[in-house]
Amino acid sequence: MQPNQALLTGKYILTAVVIVLLSILIFVKFAHDLQENQLERFDRTYIDWIQSHISPKLTVWMKGITLFGAFQTLFVLLPVSVSLMVWRKKKWEALFFVVAVTGGMLFNQLLKQIFERERPMLRRIVEESGYSFPSGHSMASIVFYGMLAMLFLMFVKSPVLKLLLAVTAGCLIIMIGVSRIYLGVHYPSDVVAGFAAGAAWLTVCGVGLQAVLVSRRS
Repeated sequence: MQPNQALLTGKYILTAVVIVLLSILIFVKFAHDLQENQLERFDRTYIDWIQSHISPKLTVWMKGITLFGAFQTLFVLLPVSVSLMVWRKKKWEALFFVVAVTGGMLFNQLLKQIFERERPMLRRIVEESGYSFPSGHSMASIVFYGMLAMLFLMFVKSPVLKLLLAVTAGCLIIMIGVSRIYLGVHYPSDVVAGFAAGAAWLTVCGVGLQAVLVSRRS
């Protein structure tokens, strides 16, 4: 490995470690506050602000946006994305993509069963079953679209296109989380915890993929 490559790898790993640790700390903080019943003020503040913007037209948009984070949607998009990767001879990328998405969904269900938080009952616009903490849509969206963006960024050379991809993925992920609060099926703390858990898992999968790709090139 060349010195520059080693330096880049070192910076990459350091950044990944910081992201994972920060994400875990955020998740642990919200999980602790949930257990201590200390989230009411935080949740109520953001619920009141987001739902103060409810309107018929915005509700239609939010219902559409939230579909992008639904498990049913992702289970359709997953095989399509994987098939395209395999067709482009990106087998390792396809494998890690499957592991990241399916592993993230299973991890989310495990966390829901551990915390068993009931969903909010304030101004429910759509109906949703299951436990609330952490948000499955938020966690699944950051893993799915984050991993997809990461894979695209690995092969895109244009800085402008890279920035556009990152901003688009980031905005979509955030809006999916906001839509869950707007529609009344998640507390804001559910969404933040879902993003935190998803970011940690996404980073671990991203580092694993990079390690495999680097080892195969060396």
